[in-house]
Amino acid sequence: MFGLDPTTTTFLIYIVGMVSIGLIAYRFTNNLSDYILGGRSLGSFVTGLSAGASDMSGWLLMGLPGAVYAAGLVESWIAIGLTIGAYLNWLFVAGRLRMQTEFNANALTLPDYFYHRFNDKTRILKIVSATIILFFFAIYCASGVVAGARLFENLFGVPYETALWLGALATIAYTFIGGFLAVSWTDTIQASLMFFALFLTPIFILTQLGGFEPTFEALAQAGEAAGRDFTDMFNGTTFIGLLSLSAWGLGYFGQPHILARFMATDSVKSIPKARCISMTWMFICLIGAVSIGFWGQAYFFANPDKATLVNANHEQVFIELSRLLFNPWIAGILLSAILAAVMSTLSCQLLICSSAITEDFYKGFLRPNASQKELVWLGRIMVLLIAILAIALAQDPNSKVLGLVSYAWAGFGCAFGPVVLLSLYWKRMNAAGAMAGMITGALVVVFWNTLVPNSGIYEMIPGFICATIAILIVSLITPAPKAEIAETFDKAEKAYHKEMQGVKKYI
Repeated sequence: MFGLDPTTTTFLIYIVGMVSIGLIAYRFTNNLSDYILGGRSLGSFVTGLSAGASDMSGWLLMGLPGAVYAAGLVESWIAIGLTIGAYLNWLFVAGRLRMQTEFNANALTLPDYFYHRFNDKTRILKIVSATIILFFFAIYCASGVVAGARLFENLFGVPYETALWLGALATIAYTFIGGFLAVSWTDTIQASLMFFALFLTPIFILTQLGGFEPTFEALAQAGEAAGRDFTDMFNGTTFIGLLSLSAWGLGYFGQPHILARFMATDSVKSIPKARCISMTWMFICLIGAVSIGFWGQAYFFANPDKATLVNANHEQVFIELSRLLFNPWIAGILLSAILAAVMSTLSCQLLICSSAITEDFYKGFLRPNASQKELVWLGRIMVLLIAILAIALAQDPNSKVLGLVSYAWAGFGCAFGPVVLLSLYWKRMNAAGAMAGMITGALVVVFWNTLVPNSGIYEMIPGFICATIAILIVSLITPAPKAEIAETFDKAEKAYHKEMQGVKKYI
């Protein structure tokens, strides 16, 4: 096709397909609710896969395999913590958040939910939460841009600076055009593609090495040469280190791009089935990602002449294995899975940032009576501007995907996680408590490594604890919420339990 090799041709066909979906979704995007939440019309299958795909960014196929490749199975504690955290998020947050946002003025965004849930007439809570979203999502979006750039850099042989723009362009296109529906529909396809890649690649690595026995022999030799045991999940770490890796799971309760999927579900009744679909997908994908890094260490030790690029940047391990082990057409599909992971997360992050500006700043303060058409187009313009900011932040060619994700993940988990959890279960919580928790969590994440250097503790742990304590103390020493707020809370809770009666629980 136009003189391109099969791998590149397959890759480009995938990009064209994703942009085409954006054009189709454009026809169904008539107002701001459609653009931000798809009109709350997602069924269980799309919700489940979309939540998983928007969660698992480029780090799933680059950051996590790279970390396991470099350090061994000890890094799999990240996957264990994430699996537990994701399940608890579906179990304790998804349904109640869907119902509470509906009862609180049909809130479309997380800041809008906080504003109505706590009756914050000063609107300071809305400003602070939207500002936190923009700050940490700028960093999170940068991680997606870096992952996409690494892929385009490897596949097309272009300089990193050029690859940044190429990697972001396709995602910007369909998010700009189709909004939430385009993001959710493409997420479903991208989740399927990621599943295929993560399931197939470890099998081919083992086959290439001759099975489990030769693979483990190669791993033992690689570990001996490196002075570490790649097969030991406790090797070279401490209790604090393991706790820090597992603490990634706490972040789920505060991720706006994942919580938006819960808010967009067509009904609370769809949540249990969506949870089953999402968790099954996530479990298999995480095992696949860990296996790629783990078996990849054995493969490249047995083939040192092919390991130059991977040893220079271990986050390239999946890209190199795809090109070395598979037919060029299949390799193109597998490499498209990396772009799928990047696009699925980056697109919803761009959309959440756009909604924070459009719904929470522009409509909330500047033009309350703005038309729906005006708001939708402003949202599209904001997608472009935020994407350009993310590209600017990703300019450093030494940027690592996992490091950027780690920081932003902790920021959201600590700033919003305790606030969301307590807002759904404790009606005594008030606006002052929410504000205290939000600011405390964000500040601890930002300044932890400066105040406590070389602690070895992931900032998620102190940030989450401090934010929770701040919410409890400030809420209790300030006046209780007004009766109408407590009444709305009780109505939403009763409606949730009524909806869930007789619904199959799945897992």
